[in-house]
Amino acid sequence: MINSNIPEGVLSEKWTKYKSKMPLVSPANKRKIEVIVVGTGLAGASAAASLAELGYKVKCFTFHDSPRRAHSIAAQGGINAAKNYANDGDSVYRLFYDTIKGGDYRAREANVHRLAEVSSNIIDQAVAQGVPFAREYGGLLENRSFGGVQVSRTFYARGQTGQQLLIGAYQALSRQISLGNVTMYNRHEMLDLVVIEGKARGIIARNLLTGKLERFGSHCVVLGTGGYGNVFYLSTNAMGCNVTAAWKAVKRGAYMANPCFTQIHPTCIPVSGDYQSKLTLMSESLRNDGRVWVPTKKEDAIAIQQGQKKGTDIPESDRDYFLERRYPAFGNLVPRDVASRAAKVECDKGHGVSPTGLAVFLDFSAAIERYGKSKANVLGIQNPDEIMVKNLGVAVVEEKYGNLFEMYEKITGEDPYVYPMKIYPAVHYTMGGLWVDYNLETNIPGLFAIGEANFSDHGANRLGASALMQGLADGYFVLPYTIGAFLSNDIKTTAISTAHPAFAEAENGIKTDLTKLIQIKGNQSVESMHRRLGKIMWDYCGMARNEAGLIKAREMIRELRKEFWSDLFVPGSVDEFNPELEKAMRVADFIELGELMVVDALNRKESCGGHFREEYQTEEGETLRDDANFSYVAAWQWTDLNFDPVLNKEALIYEEIKIASRSYK
Repeated sequence: MINSNIPEGVLSEKWTKYKSKMPLVSPANKRKIEVIVVGTGLAGASAAASLAELGYKVKCFTFHDSPRRAHSIAAQGGINAAKNYANDGDSVYRLFYDTIKGGDYRAREANVHRLAEVSSNIIDQAVAQGVPFAREYGGLLENRSFGGVQVSRTFYARGQTGQQLLIGAYQALSRQISLGNVTMYNRHEMLDLVVIEGKARGIIARNLLTGKLERFGSHCVVLGTGGYGNVFYLSTNAMGCNVTAAWKAVKRGAYMANPCFTQIHPTCIPVSGDYQSKLTLMSESLRNDGRVWVPTKKEDAIAIQQGQKKGTDIPESDRDYFLERRYPAFGNLVPRDVASRAAKVECDKGHGVSPTGLAVFLDFSAAIERYGKSKANVLGIQNPDEIMVKNLGVAVVEEKYGNLFEMYEKITGEDPYVYPMKIYPAVHYTMGGLWVDYNLETNIPGLFAIGEANFSDHGANRLGASALMQGLADGYFVLPYTIGAFLSNDIKTTAISTAHPAFAEAENGIKTDLTKLIQIKGNQSVESMHRRLGKIMWDYCGMARNEAGLIKAREMIRELRKEFWSDLFVPGSVDEFNPELEKAMRVADFIELGELMVVDALNRKESCGGHFREEYQTEEGETLRDDANFSYVAAWQWTDLNFDPVLNKEALIYEEIKIASRSYK
């Protein structure tokens, strides 16, 4: 078993007492210490800005042309916080409990409680930065609900929450850049971690504009590089999202924890053809007002698939609101993994509503009518006709979700104010990631991982609106404290020289790999290889997995890896701007990660959250955990592909929460 370094004491007091007693670095000493932060999303940007504000000398890296390009802008639905503004019974404990339960009791209790504790501070910080959160009539910040909870705790800025929060973090980062406390390296991609005497002491990065490899030393390294959902090729992630920085750390000895825990988001625009390179997410906030349904009669579904009928042609009596039927207590706001599997079940039965049969309806007609009548009443309009009610209701819905509706119409060509949206589950977020302890430090001393890059807070399924919360919690309110536990022992260490042999060894290794990729001169493109990997992962390690399929998938991935290194074609040269070479490095890492994900899924002989093993389910088709044998974090070590990965276990011990079967009925 591995040690997570959780402080002693009562759970609700651990973080407060730990902050009061943890080692500190004095202001004078902070000015002598260099920190590398890789990534400029919410986690990376907030961490870089906060550490620089404290006095550390920060070097910050992004492969984008600007920090504002980070994928955090795509998380538009909202951010959770336990402020109880809605006065509906929320509390720090309830947010903590919902997160543990939503993760199907596979998250670390101490980290989750700390997340719930600092959540309110995030909102205050964002408001002070000018983030334009929605407000209700009395002037307080407005809240809405997200899946897996029965309270309204999600703060939002229309359908642009991630974007607005990132602008807030970016302005804090920009201030530190202007003061000279942060040196910003745009268009630089980390390609290796430099470890000296067992400690993370720097990185090798490639200047993407020139192709030049550059060395950067520091006293410690922080990875805020996001998740690895693009291992599936088709996902809601931006095309550039990758696992390379984290995977290079794994190759240097870092543990990858729970890699098979992948979140399938239920509210995505369905796949329409093989030509697609990514999928588009419709925010989970839409499930506040949208009702999910399929036709009760299979013949109606077939008619819709063939274009002979529209959703509006199906009478109310012939609609199956299957989430409301199966989960009456939570209805359309069940957690994402539950909603996704339920949609898959209906489509597998032949009730899907797209030409492929892989879609269900998300219908706003009831909400439009409800809001329209309410608005008419406010305006003193007696007996409004149907058209007036609809127009008034559309105006209210447009105010809440307008940009999302506009995006849907541009992509699909259908007006969601008239016809119900079509949605289907897709790969979205990865709960697995680099293993970290309570300090957010990996098993490599001096290497920290924050936000989606680590595994620590979401268990086997992430509740909606918690991604932004974790990223900002780690960057603003956790890492600035915990990083001192490592750096306080390093204040006598002088600046790390990049002339050290470890930097040369790492740089030469990268040069060898890059040159090898260019020299293969095969016949297949990087894109085609990535697409094939994604199909293997989705078919055998996606929404549902089974032993036979996972065994087959591992063999297929191994064969693909051989083919990749023998028949790939990468144009151009190493020492130049070469996007295809960038992608090739990333896909090489995805192929290796994909095999580890399959190994992890095969090892975990239970169903929990987003990991659904078909052999382990209840009679009603729900997840069936095995707490006696699998209540642990699977932390895998895999530095050499010639040997099987080594499993290290961190026991999950719950002091405050009683483990139970998840029920949303």
